[in-house]
Amino acid sequence: MKRSQLGLLVWSSLVVFTAFLTVFAADSPRREDVPKGEITKYSFENSKIFPGTVRDYWVYVPKQYDPSKPACVYVGQDGIGFNAPAVFDRLIHNKEMPIVIGVFVRPGVVKALSDKALDRFNRSYEYDGLGDNYARFLLEELLPEVEKKTTADGRPLRLSHDGNDRCIGGASSGAVCAFTAAWERPDAFRRVFSAIGTYVGLRGANNYPTLVRKLEPKPIRIFLEDGSKDLNIYGGDWWMANQEMERALRFAGYEVNHAWGEGGHNARHATEIFPEAMRWLWQDWPNPVKAGAGSQQLQALLLPGEDWKLVSKGYKFTEGPAVNAKGEVFFNDIPNSKTYKIGLDGKVSLFLADSKRANGQAFGPDGRLYAVTGTQQVVAYDASGKMQVLAEGIRGNDIVVGHKGDIYVTH
Repeated sequence: MKRSQLGLLVWSSLVVFTAFLTVFAADSPRREDVPKGEITKYSFENSKIFPGTVRDYWVYVPKQYDPSKPACVYVGQDGIGFNAPAVFDRLIHNKEMPIVIGVFVRPGVVKALSDKALDRFNRSYEYDGLGDNYARFLLEELLPEVEKKTTADGRPLRLSHDGNDRCIGGASSGAVCAFTAAWERPDAFRRVFSAIGTYVGLRGANNYPTLVRKLEPKPIRIFLEDGSKDLNIYGGDWWMANQEMERALRFAGYEVNHAWGEGGHNARHATEIFPEAMRWLWQDWPNPVKAGAGSQQLQALLLPGEDWKLVSKGYKFTEGPAVNAKGEVFFNDIPNSKTYKIGLDGKVSLFLADSKRANGQAFGPDGRLYAVTGTQQVVAYDASGKMQVLAEGIRGNDIVVGHKGDIYVTH
């Protein structure tokens, strides 16, 4: 296959994918008595997180928007899809969802430097990849840019920064992108609409069902949609993957709902059920979306009603956490060359004023604290902080002490 033909196929697939997000607008006819929101198109070209990319985005502002208070936010991937503006007009008018400003953004494109080369489409990299890059792009770059805009009648756009006031959605890889943004930053996105989600083996999203089951639940509410005739190709089985995702979310105690159909890899069914999904995702707002109790296995380990609590802050590093037989916790601030102790009362005290830039540490069967230092030593401290040098000339990083006193150090 020639390069030009390959480029044409890639471009055609992107056009078809974008087209199927909007082709079914007739499924949700607009009513004349419903106030119509304003839609404005913009372009963004200054990303530092995805350097070199350019992309179009659209901002929807409902007629009822009042700039005296921040509006809720919906972020849609692949541009405007699911006939969202008309749906928002109707649901906001009927008070079935709050005042929401919609930001509909296409994936980035790196433009070719000459007419003898092809543009590079960044969609899979941005959408299918795990990690916080895309969430950071939205939070640090795109949404602040949106807040610089005004409506046609001069109203400044004020967006809520509260994750409980934000919903994010998409289809296919855009659904994975939406879920990843909420997974990485539930403080910023807590409501997710996922259509024909690509939770398969492209760039790691096939791991989500396992991660969801194993990790503590996050404060995310998610609506899943898929059809029994979805793709079953080299990357995986979309229909099975979405059901596995739903079962994992339910197992882990998330607020999850779904709409299964019989369609293929297109947005027809998703567009039909989008109003229902929005009603469910925004139900009982502004009550906060909360993390579930977790699986039965997790509940057996954790204390009911207990959450993570900040013990102390202000350190450059908090390395080498080690717990002694009493339950006291010790950790190292390497750059400041200090070791601290968290007592049973939760209070933090200085254990070593000069830890020799110790890194990894662990308690041995004799009750002493063993550590590897920045001075290339392996040392042991008794309860009073008295040090004994056990070995020198070892550039250690982490340390393990066996129950017989054997010591293992990693470089």
